[in-house]
Amino acid sequence: MPRAEFLSLAAKGLAALALSTALLPLAPLAHAADKVRLGVFPSSAALPFYIAQNRGYFKEAGLEVEEVPVTSHPLTVQAIVAGNIDGAANLVTLEGANMESRRANTLKYISLNGQNSAHVIEQFVVRAAHPAKSLKDFKGGIKLFSAPGPANIGAARAVLKTVGLKEGSDFSIQEQPINLHASVLQAGTFDGGYTLEPAATIMVGQKIGKRVETGVIATHLLGNKNASAFAAGAVLADKFVSERPDVAKRFAAAWARGVKEAQSDSSTRGYLIAGMKVPPELAATVPLPRIVMAKDLAPADVADFQKFLDLGVEFGVIKDKVDGKALVKAF
Repeated sequence: MPRAEFLSLAAKGLAALALSTALLPLAPLAHAADKVRLGVFPSSAALPFYIAQNRGYFKEAGLEVEEVPVTSHPLTVQAIVAGNIDGAANLVTLEGANMESRRANTLKYISLNGQNSAHVIEQFVVRAAHPAKSLKDFKGGIKLFSAPGPANIGAARAVLKTVGLKEGSDFSIQEQPINLHASVLQAGTFDGGYTLEPAATIMVGQKIGKRVETGVIATHLLGNKNASAFAAGAVLADKFVSERPDVAKRFAAAWARGVKEAQSDSSTRGYLIAGMKVPPELAATVPLPRIVMAKDLAPADVADFQKFLDLGVEFGVIKDKVDGKALVKAF
C-alpha cells in the first residue's frame, strides 16, 4: 500500500475513533442497583422503610429494596437463617436475642424501637362495649388474643401476671395474626387482647374496640413508665453484612434518613395508608415508638435494653443471657 494511502486511511480511522469517543457521554452507562430483600411485619414501626422507599432514599443509595411481607417474628428469623431475606424492618428483640443465644452471629440490630405510654406500640384493648377499665378487670374467664410469636404472648402473659391475674381462672390468651385482630374483636370471638399499632388505632377509630392500657412493658415489666422498652427494631443478617459490607452501610444510611423523618415529619404517617392499609382519616393519629439508631443509643437506653433482654430469659423466651451491646451494630 502506498504511503499516502496508508496515512489517509489512518487519519480517517483516528477521526472515527475521536467521534465515537466524543459521543460516549451521550449514552449513559447502566449500573444495576444492588438488591436487598427486607422482611416487613405489619407494625407502624416499619414506617422508616416506607419513607426511604417512597422518597427515593434507597434508590439514591444505589439500592433496590424488595419488601417481603412476614406475618410473625419466628417466620422472620427463619427467613434470615435460611437466607431468604437480608434483614427485617421490625423484628422483636426477644426473638432476635433468642436466635443469637442459640446461634451466634446470625443478625444484628441497626436501630431499636423504644416503647412506652408516650411512644406507643404494644397495648391491651377490649371490645368497645366491654366494661373493663383497667387490666385488673380482666377477670371472669375473659378471652384474649395476642400478637403472634413467643415474645409477644410471653410479654402479654408476664404483664397480666404482674397485675395479679392468673391464666385459666381469670383469662385465656391465644395468638392471632395482627391483620385479624379487629375482625375477631368485632365478631365477638375474643373479648380483648394484646395488640400493636396501627391495628389498635384502626379498631379504636372504627369503634370496634377501646384501649385499656398502653406502654405496658415499660410500666409493668421494666417498672418505670418512662423507660424505653426496646421490644423491636430493624435488623440485618450477619452474613449479609460480612459478605456485602458496602451495601449494608448504604442501606443503614438510607434507613437512618427514614428514621429521622419518621420522628420529625408527621406527614410521613401518610405512607401507612398504602403500606399498612390504615384508613386515610386515621393515618395522622397512629402513634410511633421512639426509634433510635444503634450509634445514638445513650447509656440509659443500653440499660433499658439489657433489662428487657434479661426479662426475656426470666419468662423463657430467650434461652441464655445475651449482652445487649453485642446485639446491635452501629454504622
